Amino acid sequence: MKRIAGMATAALALATVLSGTAHAAPTRPLPVVPHPWDQRVKCQTDDPDGRHIVTRYGSSELGWYHFTGRHNIKKCSSLYAALHGRVDRDDHHGHLEYDGVVIETGPRPRQVKFTVVVQYTRKTTDGRYDAGRGQKIGVITAYCHNQPGNKCPAWAKM
Repeated sequence: MKRIAGMATAALALATVLSGTAHAAPTRPLPVVPHPWDQRVKCQTDDPDGRHIVTRYGSSELGWYHFTGRHNIKKCSSLYAALHGRVDRDDHHGHLEYDGVVIETGPRPRQVKFTVVVQYTRKTTDGRYDAGRGQKIGVITAYCHNQPGNKCPAWAKM
């Protein structure tokens, strides 16, 4: 018993000494790492003006992964429907917007308008994403108008 008590006292004394001399490491801010995004191409097409437009897998902020989850557009053919028309809005700095319409016929015909947004430059406007030398960012998002959260309805089968 004396042996156990002696060992416990020694361990307690050692812990007290060590805890008193230990210094906390200074905290440093973590380095800012660019948001990872997948540069692989999912879809590609040409518009009537001869621009080769790609849709990259991207990330949760832009590209295929962004608009398939957030805006319920899941087919390349939906993008092609808008991209095969003329540019509807052009800021002359590489930001292009193409409009399209999805129509459902039947006993209750309905339609929904959608927009495909393209960044036709090597880098995004904020400089966070770079497609690489000789490449374009491509489609950054696509969404439906006048829908909750700009999410396309399921009947549109986009």
